[in-house]
Amino acid sequence: YTQGQFQKALSQGSELLKDFPNSINLYNIIGASNKGLGKLEEAIEAYKKALSIKPDYAEAYNNMGIALKDQGKLEESIEAYNKVISFKPDYAEAYNNMGIALKDQGKLDEAIEAYNKTLSLKPDYAETYNNMGIALQGQGKLEESIEAYNKALSINPDYAETYNNMGIALQGQGKLEESIEACNKALSLKPDYAQAYNNMGVALKDQGKLK
Repeated sequence: YTQGQFQKALSQGSELLKDFPNSINLYNIIGASNKGLGKLEEAIEAYKKALSIKPDYAEAYNNMGIALKDQGKLEESIEAYNKVISFKPDYAEAYNNMGIALKDQGKLDEAIEAYNKTLSLKPDYAETYNNMGIALQGQGKLEESIEAYNKALSINPDYAETYNNMGIALQGQGKLEESIEACNKALSLKPDYAQAYNNMGVALKDQGKLK
């Protein structure tokens, strides 16, 4: 599973279940493998099986929340994350994931609260700083947004998505040259990053460099 061989993990996990029918870890891996293959309904079923055996299995609730979010079931996703936190109040990842779901609902203040909670538990969580930057950008707080992106990059200097997001924020401030630099940095880390090319195109257009 860790190698990304989801089909193989799924086949082996299903085979092992014959000998270990009450293994919550196997159901969790089967759920995660199905999620990796894009089979969200099957993933959720596997997580439910794990939870029927161990109702306070925080990791399964967290993973189920991710699958539900990917299905667009944001309210149910948030319910799952709340379950995680009720069993394991220091589960930083669940707060981060809840923030993403709240952001998708347009609840930016609540999303930022969730991200702040994440960072109080795990101060070096680059993904959360990136997510916080997106939420702040959505509120039009571009300077604070860029600060959050810089925090993310100080933790993970190879975070292509953050450079791209920073490029968008800099563009919003009219700092077109810096925006293009940020997009170039994203592309040096991730050469097939279509969105970064698109954002760079917008900045170049705004500079009048149409060709």
